[in-house]
Formats: sequence, structure tokens, C-alpha cells
Amino acid sequence: MDREVLKAQRVGVLMGGRSSERDISFKSGKAVIQGLKRRGYNVTAIDVDPDLAIKLKRKHIGAAFIALHGRWGEDGSVQGLLEIMGIPYTGSGVLGSAMAMDKVVMKMMFESMGIPSPAYTQAEDGGTVHFPLPFIVKPANEGSTIGISIVKKQKEVMAAIKKARMFDKKVMVEKYIEGDEITVGIVNGEALPVVQVKPSSGFYDFEAKYTKGMTEYIVPAKIDITIAKKAGDIAMEVYKAFELAGCVRIDMLVDDDLPKVIDINTSPGMTETSLVPKAWESLGRTFDELVEAILMEASLKI
Repeated sequence: MDREVLKAQRVGVLMGGRSSERDISFKSGKAVIQGLKRRGYNVTAIDVDPDLAIKLKRKHIGAAFIALHGRWGEDGSVQGLLEIMGIPYTGSGVLGSAMAMDKVVMKMMFESMGIPSPAYTQAEDGGTVHFPLPFIVKPANEGSTIGISIVKKQKEVMAAIKKARMFDKKVMVEKYIEGDEITVGIVNGEALPVVQVKPSSGFYDFEAKYTKGMTEYIVPAKIDITIAKKAGDIAMEVYKAFELAGCVRIDMLVDDDLPKVIDINTSPGMTETSLVPKAWESLGRTFDELVEAILMEASLKI
């Protein structure tokens, strides 16, 4: 959208919501609001709840910046409502958001396209898992490593499944890989420098993600240049194949010099410890420029 057109409208920053990442979403949303205000936009915060459509009409929202994380924010639900209401919004559309959110569907897409990703299976209804140890157990539709467990012994399986099912009835089991954890942010079709993630605990869980000092972030990543190039190429392949848009983050683990995709984030964090802002700022660009660039790509996708 044109900058002057956007500045003449009221921009609603959608935040909070009903997912387990509600608190993180508020942090992202508040940072986005401050950044857009500094760039001269008329911005208002909107806590997403069942009255969202009413709030959007009452506040005369002309464009929406989605700062939601997790279910009902990254899964196509809010995107569908905004499409129906004719309100341009940031990020990916209904289909891309839904496919990227459900990790089992995401894996099926990877298989069909030949995109490298760790081996996986879906846990059966009774909690039975036929898969070689060690492995990771994840809720299929959660982010921020919520409900995730590393299983190294058979006796740990049922507890890990039970933990994951607290957040989602669909549970994915994935091969455990000890390689370097890296991520590639993409903003409006531009791949950013690879970020290397080194948690002090050895596992990049919720605490490591959102507690200052618990994780070292290296930008650009200290990995072989050919691996970094491959990671960028794979990220762009995912971005195009899933028909993504705006700002996304593709997380990977390096296994025998091959980056393997483990997650797609269609509404990445915008907090002070978030990875896309770090990669963006490594290029000499400001956070305010980042949120403005994301906003300017707001559109209807259907």
C-alpha cells in the first residue's frame, strides 16, 4: 500500500488473542505500535477476542498489522475474517498461514516438494509411537516450543505425549538432531542474514527464547558459507511454495552440513530478543523501518 494512503488511515495492531502465546504477542504488539508511531502512523492497539469484528468496525480500521502468535492468529483464522471484512492485513494469507501452522501438514508439504526436514510421524490416538529414539514430541499447532519434550528413553514417551496433548490433540514426533540451530528471516521476499541460535542450556525452549542472557544470537551465523547459502535458498523455496507473504521466519537444524527445516513462523516475534529484528538490524536498518516495511505490504490475498 502507498505510504501516504496508510498514514491517512487508522492502523489496528492485532495483539494478545487467545493462544498460549498471548503474553508474547502483547510484547510484540507494543513494540510494533511504538515503531509505527515514530514513523508517523495513526495506530491503535486491538486485543483480539470474540468481539474482534465489532472492534474493527467501531475503530474504523483501514489496515491491520498482525502481531498475534500461535492459534487464531497465525493459522488463517484472523486472516479469513479480515478478508471477509475487506481490511488489508500484513503477512501471509489464509492458505499459507494454515499450512505453515499445522506441523503435520507442513511436513507433508515438505515431503511432496523435496524440502529437507527431519524424519517424523504422528502419534497415534492411544499415545503409541513407533519411532527410533531419541526424538522430539511437539503439539502440531503450537509455537514458541510450548508443550515440547525431548524423549531419550522409552519410559518418557507417555509423559511427553500427555504434555503435548494439553495443547493440541494432534501430536507430532520428530527425529532429534543435535546440529546447529539457525533461522532465516524473510521480509517482503528478501532473505535476511542467517542467525545462529546458541542456548546456554543446549535446548532452545520457551525459557531460553524469552529470558535475557540465556541464549546467544550470532548474526551472521558462524557457519560454513555454503551452508548459509543453502539455508537462504531453502527458506526462499519454502516462502514461495507455501505462498507466504510479508515477514516470516524459517527455523532449521544443520544435520551433516544440510539445513533441515523444523518450523515456519508466519508472524514472527517482534520483541527485544526476537530473531527477525536482529537479522534486519545487522544490515544497518532500524526496527522502525522494519515494521513500516511490513505494514506497507498489507493487502487482501484472496
